[in-house]
Amino acid sequence: MPRKLLLPYKSVFSHFRAPRGLHESLAMNAARSGYRVFSANSTAASTELAKKITERLGAELGKSVVYQETNGETRVEIKESVRGQDIFIIQTIPRDVNTAVMELLIMAYALKTSCARNIIGVIPYFPYSKQSKMRKRGSIVCKLLASMLAKAGLTHIITMDLHQKEIQGFFSFPVDNLRASPFLLQYIQEEIPDYRNAVIVAKSPGAAKRAQSYAERLRLGLAVIHGEAQCTEQDMDDGRHSPPMLKNATVHPGLELPLMMAKEKPPITVVGDVGGRIAIIVDDIIDDVESFVAAAEILKERGAYKIFVMATHGLLSADAPRLIEESSIDEVVVTNTVPHEVQKLQCPKIKTVDISLILSEAIRRIHNGESMAYLFRNITVDD
Repeated sequence: MPRKLLLPYKSVFSHFRAPRGLHESLAMNAARSGYRVFSANSTAASTELAKKITERLGAELGKSVVYQETNGETRVEIKESVRGQDIFIIQTIPRDVNTAVMELLIMAYALKTSCARNIIGVIPYFPYSKQSKMRKRGSIVCKLLASMLAKAGLTHIITMDLHQKEIQGFFSFPVDNLRASPFLLQYIQEEIPDYRNAVIVAKSPGAAKRAQSYAERLRLGLAVIHGEAQCTEQDMDDGRHSPPMLKNATVHPGLELPLMMAKEKPPITVVGDVGGRIAIIVDDIIDDVESFVAAAEILKERGAYKIFVMATHGLLSADAPRLIEESSIDEVVVTNTVPHEVQKLQCPKIKTVDISLILSEAIRRIHNGESMAYLFRNITVDD
């Protein structure tokens, strides 16, 4: 079946709105051209991003039913033919992560058995991305999830700002790891008055590369908070110390290793001048906000008069809204990769940046076989 090009965008970073009279005809063209967009979420709040994406594409969400039965099992029913079509499944990850994962797996498998040609998962925040390294006697859960998605029938994934770039290597099919940095940088330039008097802050040395990338683009200074009270990811045991040494165990003389000195955290210091400046802390995920609140207190003590926190994924778990509201943080800016409307009602300091534009453009380009390079212009690995 020959493919028809969809209505082109004026620019990747310009807002696209189709005239009212065109929505129905564009939706019909989308179906005839061999692609459909489905949402695998069972909750209304989690389908908002999918609705924005389809509105920009001038299409309609595919007809499906996703729900949990009384015994807790997830059931998916596809209500239209998908034979021979490219199917895009948009799955945002709410607080109930495991249910969302099962919804995605079951829908992908249902589409596979319904003879869909390609099944592309649009997963803005990839779950379990923090469990991408071996820790103690644990497992690399992110690798397990990648294998499950492939087995379920996915042939391609579109995601955004993976916690570790190496996660792309877990998959046996293509992964497009989009970046939210252009939208966050635009927010800084347009919504933060006197941003020229700001300094980009990394709340730990591990986040310094991302902060440096932002600072270089905005032509601003850089500061790094060094010396953390809690253990960082890099300091955790990775399992190579097991099995534990026994009291009466004998060690072969040839296997004696030099004794390593234990790490000792230095006092918390801020490398860089933040006095009389706006401090903008940048990271990829805001989940447990205690470290951000502590960083804000330190910056306030060092003379920063306004503090912003910016990140791609706003998980904002547990008491995050209350802690942010009571802290020295003036504003928390996150994208809508993760639904957080409830948290916004609890804390007016939380602001949202819409990234549906770049996701809809990625869908359009993948379906039409166009290059994705335009979406990565002037973007480095450190973003």
